[in-house]
Amino acid sequence: MEEQKKDLPDLSGIRFAQGEVYFHNKDYEAAIFKWDNIQNEWQPWAKKNMADAYFELGHLSTAEETYKSIETEDRTLQTEVALQLFSLYIRQKDTAAASQVIKETVAGNPDYENVTALARSFFEEHQDWASAIELAWDEAIRLESVKWYEALTGYAVKGVTQIKEPAFFEEGLFVLAKVDSELFEKLAAALWNNFKKSEAHLEWVMVMDRVIVRISPENIGNWNTLSGLYEESYLRLINGTYLISEVGEMIPSLLSNWMKICVSSHALAAAAAVISWNEMFPRTLNVATVYEAENKLLELEKQTDGYEEAVRLSNEVLHWAAKNELHVTKSLTWIMNSIKNQESYKLLVVGTDESGKSTCINSMVGYPILPEDNKALVLLDYDENPGIREIADSEIIEVERIEEQPSFRYQRSYHAKLDSSFLKKHRISLMDTPSINDSNEVLSCLHAADGVLFVLNANNPFTEKEQQVLQQIREKMPNIDVHFLLNKMDAVYDERDQTIVETKTKVKKNIPNAGVFAFSPHYEENSQGSDFGKFFAAHYMQKNIIIRRTTNLLYFIRRLIVYLLNKRIEKENSLVDSIKWNEEMLSKLNGAIHQIGDTESEKVQVMSRGYQSIKENMKAELLQKIPQILRGCSEYIKEDSDFGHLHLELNEEMNKRVEKYLTETALPEYYNYIQNWIGDCTAEFNDVQFSINEMCDSFNSLYDEEKLQLDCDFKVLDDWRRDADRLTTAIHWEKMNILLRFTPSQFLLKSAGKLLGSISQNKSMLYNKYKQYVETEDYHEVAVLIVNKFLQPFELFEKSIERDIKMFFRNPLAILNQTVEESRLEIASNKDELSKMRENPEYYQDPLTFFELKLRQNEWLDQKDSKIPV
Repeated sequence: MEEQKKDLPDLSGIRFAQGEVYFHNKDYEAAIFKWDNIQNEWQPWAKKNMADAYFELGHLSTAEETYKSIETEDRTLQTEVALQLFSLYIRQKDTAAASQVIKETVAGNPDYENVTALARSFFEEHQDWASAIELAWDEAIRLESVKWYEALTGYAVKGVTQIKEPAFFEEGLFVLAKVDSELFEKLAAALWNNFKKSEAHLEWVMVMDRVIVRISPENIGNWNTLSGLYEESYLRLINGTYLISEVGEMIPSLLSNWMKICVSSHALAAAAAVISWNEMFPRTLNVATVYEAENKLLELEKQTDGYEEAVRLSNEVLHWAAKNELHVTKSLTWIMNSIKNQESYKLLVVGTDESGKSTCINSMVGYPILPEDNKALVLLDYDENPGIREIADSEIIEVERIEEQPSFRYQRSYHAKLDSSFLKKHRISLMDTPSINDSNEVLSCLHAADGVLFVLNANNPFTEKEQQVLQQIREKMPNIDVHFLLNKMDAVYDERDQTIVETKTKVKKNIPNAGVFAFSPHYEENSQGSDFGKFFAAHYMQKNIIIRRTTNLLYFIRRLIVYLLNKRIEKENSLVDSIKWNEEMLSKLNGAIHQIGDTESEKVQVMSRGYQSIKENMKAELLQKIPQILRGCSEYIKEDSDFGHLHLELNEEMNKRVEKYLTETALPEYYNYIQNWIGDCTAEFNDVQFSINEMCDSFNSLYDEEKLQLDCDFKVLDDWRRDADRLTTAIHWEKMNILLRFTPSQFLLKSAGKLLGSISQNKSMLYNKYKQYVETEDYHEVAVLIVNKFLQPFELFEKSIERDIKMFFRNPLAILNQTVEESRLEIASNKDELSKMRENPEYYQDPLTFFELKLRQNEWLDQKDSKIPV
């Protein structure tokens, strides 16, 4: 009222305040009315308040329209309007619009009170992790805020950060390293765990390398977890999955950064990795990094025995070999598995032929398991379920006993499981080898043993030969425990003490701490077994068994890798040889097919011609014989014959005589002809089968197996015999009109007979005429009809001869054609495999190179405790 009294009243401020009062008292319509008439600088705020009132009234579309109509440069008002729109969209459940407006609000005024907290809560509630991560990351970098980095760490631990590319986190991590070293490790480790199982693993490692390079030494903390992750990733990169071309350039940087941040628990592994890589790939690492690694390797104490790493590496190599279908000899895998078996101490027993070591072992275990002069490598273990298995090159075979005679093709190996109380009580496995007189097998088995028991003959202990072998053992395995068993003490009973003393003196010159155990297989077994158990416990250092087995396992892993490298060459050569051999076999097989095909054609021609000759001869004979039979029927004509019906009687007689001849003479004769022909065919077929058998034996000899069985189908002959019996048993004769056909001569005779036959003086004339006619008539046409009818079934038989002969040859030809197809497929497959091997040799070579790298790393670590011959 007071303002209206002025000349130029301004009611906007008062109306704005009135609108506020109405709004807070929930009279939203009155508030809108008051705010709608404001024209000064308060107008944008009034619009915003009006929209708030519409919002409270539930007029959401009007509120949204009003909010969007506000034009202002005031950041606070802009933010307030945006937050109200944000609330409106949430109420409308329009998540996409709400997300968009809150993102724009944070981007425009991130310092506005609670706006980022509100955004974070919204993103987390709707599990919009991409937006939540982007918000937290931007705020963390902008504010260098520990709170926001902790939020990111939570996201990483939850496992949702892998939706972002690794490069997204690079700059923020560098900033965090300067802000909080401990939190940097937590976040980096959490992100690493997110990416290490994804396809982005390599990219992540490169991102971390770039970050670590930029971090100054004073910002590097005690990052034990990161050191472990660097080691884990390095080992993963060289586990045979990747090619050198894929990871070769990034590994030097990885190793350098690992050395830069590693803590004491990982420093030795990092140093060994650097030195091993430098050996395999010279000049790819910084000289300073290599120098630092060498110093660490000399200074640091070894933290672990490395046994588990060696087992893991051996399993990786064997798995890779199996995956690539590379055959690894059973003997090699068997020895490696025996090393991994920690249930018993592996004691290698060595000695000369004269030492009696095999008899000594039999006496100890309580079984005559070993031949007196054992020529094989035999491992004797305790097992409740006894049995003997021969370890062949490609298989493990259950056998009844250990063979006395050696194989000339390979060194035989056996694994004998015995229910022996001695082996069980002392937890010992005994390993016997051929005598040191016969072979150097002892030296090749050293790396499979935990200790050596050297058996001496009490009659002549520690000979020059035995001393030479002992020296070789000490050179090859300087740290292995070697002690002695003085056998056959019963033979020197009177000089027992002196022999023991002299032997100990000789032995201790070579091994000062060596023990000597006196033994005789003829003494009481239980007592000696118990005494040897005490000797074993006192002299063999079982506490170092894991360290020694690590060395042994690494030795055989190296042998395995070398074997697989050679196997690659062997496989390529084998494929080349296989292709060449199969191509030669293909040529031979095709030659055999053509040869059998030619034989088939020849037999079809010969046998068909033979049968045709029989048929033609028979036909000629029938054509000659049937007219004679018909003419011979003239004797049936008598002067007193009934000439009125004689033509009928004669026709009947002719049919009877022809039928009788065909049945009683022609068919048996034809049967004999066919049987003779079948006999000739049988001989021909037998010759063919003999020839094919020789061919088959030749092929099987080349295949070195009973691959082909080229049996012809002799059932064809049985079918022919059955058909011959069926065709020649009887004929189906249908009477023919031999004299009843309409010919001039026959017509006159039949007519004369009917007219004149009753007159006696005419019978003589008719008799002569009939007889003359029958005897002089040309029966060729009739004979042809009879013969054709008779031979018709035999002609059907003739037509089947070619088909039947082909059936005889069908099986050999089918098998040969199938073998040809198999050879072609094998040639194509081998050529394809050979082509791939030659095109991409790195797919084979690189994994083995990395396996060798890991092996070398393990060897460097193992050298802290033992010497490894390389």
